[in-house]
Amino acid sequence: MAESAPELLRRGSTGPAVAEVRHKLALLGLLAPAPAADSVDDLASAVFDDEVDRAVRSFQQQRGMTGDGIVGPQTYRALDEARWRLGERILRFAPGHPLTGDDVLELQRRLTDMGFACGRVDGILGQETESGLREFQRNVGLAPDGMCGPQTLKALERLRRTVVGGRSDALREEVHIARRGPRLAGKVVVIDPGHGGRDTGVSAWGLTEAQVVEDLASRVEGRLVATGVQAYLTRRPGMELDDRDRADWANGLQADLLVSLHVDGSASPGAEGVATYFYGSGLGSSGVGERFASLVQREIVARTDLLDCRVHAKTWDLLRWTRMPAVRIEVGYLTSPHDAARLGDAAFRDAVAEAVVVSIQRLYLAADEDAVTGALRLDALALR
Repeated sequence: MAESAPELLRRGSTGPAVAEVRHKLALLGLLAPAPAADSVDDLASAVFDDEVDRAVRSFQQQRGMTGDGIVGPQTYRALDEARWRLGERILRFAPGHPLTGDDVLELQRRLTDMGFACGRVDGILGQETESGLREFQRNVGLAPDGMCGPQTLKALERLRRTVVGGRSDALREEVHIARRGPRLAGKVVVIDPGHGGRDTGVSAWGLTEAQVVEDLASRVEGRLVATGVQAYLTRRPGMELDDRDRADWANGLQADLLVSLHVDGSASPGAEGVATYFYGSGLGSSGVGERFASLVQREIVARTDLLDCRVHAKTWDLLRWTRMPAVRIEVGYLTSPHDAARLGDAAFRDAVAEAVVVSIQRLYLAADEDAVTGALRLDALALR
């Protein structure tokens, strides 16, 4: 297991950790290789300069992360995962400590191309991936031990050109949604008010992010419960959880959906608007997550006067590690005078909460039963 970066690294940082980051970027072809270090002093003098900053931002954009040029825990882990190629290590499921990496992602992609169900293509070797690997091994006459070793690699390579392309994983997600039926009653939805405890998030205009999204989450929860949904909040006042903890908790509940609520902030007071995010990058994505994000985004824009900042794919930990379709909504910029005024209005938060609940209902409706964006009302949901 790779060690965590000792600190946040950014332009101007120096030291051995910077040397390691430079080395990882060079291995990925994003940075020219540095001369071999002859001494500890050489490692200590490594500099996080403009060239490294550009390489880090490029890597983050490729991987669906925030392109801020800062190497924090998530970027550091992603750099470590990116170095693995399929065949460089034996892959096996480890309960509680799943292997992650580009080799896992390539294994998932190949299994999916051949029609074996291994869950989402996300680079995480979980139980679904192990199950798909065992099924592949049975089909090619190998012992179904769930380990990707030399013999399994040979079989994968032999069949590599047989079937390629398609999105059977996305189709399975859609089939699962359809099988759950159109009624909201009985479904399990986790609502995640971002931040909490000492981490208050963005603060501006007398408001804090944690307080705003906590209130918004309670409004969403109340409306969902009224429709028969089993709704759970990831935190209560004073609780502090990181994104992995929140994802693990939602997975333990076997939730149908997760909705994470945040507000954004910017050094520019002119930045404003709502954006919705789902799991995805050039490496893999959640088809249902993307459709759900689009529904949420359109409903909020139709019911409020927030600027439409559209839907985007990201690989943030909460979106990646949840086993169910998940979205993160940035409901405006608290640093914007316009958005802050709206977020401070209880009636506005009611409108956003209604938009979220209606979006959840629309996700489960068949095309011929769906409503026009902005038209479906909460009092009609109980009749469905």
